[in-house]
Amino acid sequence: MDMGFRWIVLAAMIAAGCNGEVAGRAPSDAGTAAATPSSNPTSTSRRRIVVLGDSLTAGLGLPESEAYPALLQKKMDAEGYQFQIVNAGVSGDTTAGGLRRLDWALEGDAKILIVALGGNDALRGLSIDDMRRNLSTIIERAQKRGVSVLLAGMEAPPNYGQDYTVKFRQVYRDLARTHNVTFVPFLLDGVAGQARLNQGDGIHPNAEGARLIAETIWRALQPMADAATATP
Repeated sequence: MDMGFRWIVLAAMIAAGCNGEVAGRAPSDAGTAAATPSSNPTSTSRRRIVVLGDSLTAGLGLPESEAYPALLQKKMDAEGYQFQIVNAGVSGDTTAGGLRRLDWALEGDAKILIVALGGNDALRGLSIDDMRRNLSTIIERAQKRGVSVLLAGMEAPPNYGQDYTVKFRQVYRDLARTHNVTFVPFLLDGVAGQARLNQGDGIHPNAEGARLIAETIWRALQPMADAATATP
């Protein structure tokens, strides 16, 4: 996939997300995501899989039932897994914002954390070192609580130069190796830049695009669910 196409999707997605225009979600500045009945930590006794992300995770422009976390829930239910998928996506969120609300997101019996953050850091040209520290802290805090982590990578804009782009991408690979977590190199793999898989703005995945994202995550998540199921 051409890097320019990837960034066109990410940059516009994030720019829209910075306005906090996600129904049922709080802006990242609020410090916590607004809980819906399906994502309230006390709404179920099932063990939880938390998806910590931005507008892609929140499902900007889609009904909540068509966002990829909801599609992951359908897969879990169809396969007989006893997990609740919690959509902790907040439009416009950065890695710093995700870190601020991490403890809230992991309340309850969280077993797996999917981290899909970093796109907003890239759009704003934020420090790669800061992003690395934020993501590393998120992973470390989750692991200290006995929560397994799936890290989904993002891409940086080419207009910041090749050095920034390469270093940005490498952060995810380094963290996945250092912390020994499950790794998906690019959340939008096969979706970014594909008009038929995005909404009319050509930016945000449509229902079919969200299904492909769910498939990408599911391939990595299912073995983790198996392992968590086998653990008391």
